[in-house]
Amino acid sequence: MTAAALGALGGVAGLLAVTVLLRRRLLFVTVAGLSMQPTLDHGDRVLVRRVPLDAVRAGQLVVLAEPVDGDPGGGTGALMVKRAVAVPGDPAPRATFAALAATADPVVPAGRLVVKGDNARLSRDSRHLGYLPGTALVGVVVRRWPLRSPAAPVAAGQPPAGRRRIASEGGTG
Repeated sequence: MTAAALGALGGVAGLLAVTVLLRRRLLFVTVAGLSMQPTLDHGDRVLVRRVPLDAVRAGQLVVLAEPVDGDPGGGTGALMVKRAVAVPGDPAPRATFAALAATADPVVPAGRLVVKGDNARLSRDSRHLGYLPGTALVGVVVRRWPLRSPAAPVAAGQPPAGRRRIASEGGTG
């Protein structure tokens, strides 16, 4: 093999390695539903950085595995996007979250977080589910990805090829 061929092969291998590393850290998702309006609309794409719970701050948009009814610790595989309202150690917002009213914790317990959709009327969030487990956290939204053309909207419930769908509407998360 020539030096040029070896160099090209090394460049391809390096590009492949970088791609694999980026895919472990970053994820593109497509919003499905209206619970994050006006911040995010149905069909918007977002870039998500995978992070542990201790890297999340109140106010950030987060992506979580959607809880299974009756088991907030489980997930369906579908994803949901919400705004982190309180993270471990923050005061527990019991007065505004009915599902937290009966808890005695003055602060959000370790390994848990409180989330809410920006469009509260259409959002299934901590007001209904209580504390969500940090193990359900996928990551934080880094930015909206401006690839969707206004002339070519995404059909309801159909994410573009190669993208994960985020559930964010009333009954789906």
